[in-house]
Amino acid sequence: MTMEIKLKLNGKILCGQIEPDCLLIDFLREHGCYSVKRGCETSNCGLCTVLMDGKPVLSCSILAARADGRDVQTLEGLQAEAEDFVGFIADQGAEQCGFCNPGFVMNTIALLRENPDPTDDEIRAFLAGNLCRCSGYEGQLRGIRNYLNSRKG
Repeated sequence: MTMEIKLKLNGKILCGQIEPDCLLIDFLREHGCYSVKRGCETSNCGLCTVLMDGKPVLSCSILAARADGRDVQTLEGLQAEAEDFVGFIADQGAEQCGFCNPGFVMNTIALLRENPDPTDDEIRAFLAGNLCRCSGYEGQLRGIRNYLNSRKG
């Protein structure tokens, strides 16, 4: 038994048929959002992070039906906003393999929307749900800090 959902995905209205047990990550990937990655499948790595109504959520833990009537954004729809700071993260060698990068970028966008001038501890707390096996997180922190400092002057 399928059901229809309608949501705004990256600024465009999208209608789709889903099975009741369809996860949001699968729905998004079926509709071309490949920045949303499957990692741990236990809600621990952050690779599947998307913004739902402006708040970061783990798409591997949410049924697609819960996105009905909501506004969902993936990295595909936030390229312009992400461009501002991803170079700063790359300059710190923080994207060695790049697999975790979309989750970090999505959470950084959410953080900076909520708190435009966070402390290092606030950055660490906000990014704590993202798993990175290459860099040890300090590169991401330095990149975000350098970006924030560049905005100040």
